[in-house]
Amino acid sequence: MVKISALVVVHNEENQINSCLESLVFADELVVILDSCTDGSKDIIKKFTKKYYLGDWPIEGDRRNFGINKCSNDWILEIDADERVSNELKEEILNVINESKYDWHQIEVNNFIKNKLVKYGWGAYFGKSAYAGLFKRGVKVWGRQRVHPQINLSGKRGKNLKNRLTHYYCSDISDLLKKLDSYSNARALDLKHENSNESLSKNIRRIFSRFWKCFFLRKGFKEGKFGFLIAIVAGLYPLISYLKFKEKIK
Repeated sequence: MVKISALVVVHNEENQINSCLESLVFADELVVILDSCTDGSKDIIKKFTKKYYLGDWPIEGDRRNFGINKCSNDWILEIDADERVSNELKEEILNVINESKYDWHQIEVNNFIKNKLVKYGWGAYFGKSAYAGLFKRGVKVWGRQRVHPQINLSGKRGKNLKNRLTHYYCSDISDLLKKLDSYSNARALDLKHENSNESLSKNIRRIFSRFWKCFFLRKGFKEGKFGFLIAIVAGLYPLISYLKFKEKIK
């Protein structure tokens, strides 16, 4: 029987982590990375697994790679604390790892704002429509970025899973704007580390191109105010990151 490890990376998720881990009890091994946690996340995690690791990782890619390296089984399922695996997805995952001739599979995602399913408009680093969440050991390596790190995948890609992961992306509009602030802070540091030569004009143009992609091409207009806001935030993200970067190098 093929075995699977479930990996979760956590930062102050005491309100989310219990439900997340409850949806992962089917895994043969549960690995949790606690990154700079100051809340009660650790006490909750201890009820589910002994394989948890505490640390402080300023680079998101580093903490994710650390977690992958701590997984010991043939297959790895990687999710975040604000995500849930349904019974249907669980059964499909178990079937796939026992039958697949491929090395990794994408999992499609249902993104929620509070309790509202928002189907359209996601992307450009805000929400995700699908991701490489199910993979064999040694196949997936994250890049060394502080936010939205690049992903390097080797081996053969299989079909997307049919059942979707549930992702409680944010609780309300204020929470979405907090993510914009947090993401742009981290991205500004990445730009500084990369000695970026991006221009103001390029990032102004991105406001319009990213808004068009999210609101029209990805049909965010079907979601009303949420689709419009997602497109606005996605458009502003590169510009705000750039302005914060320029502020840091003055």
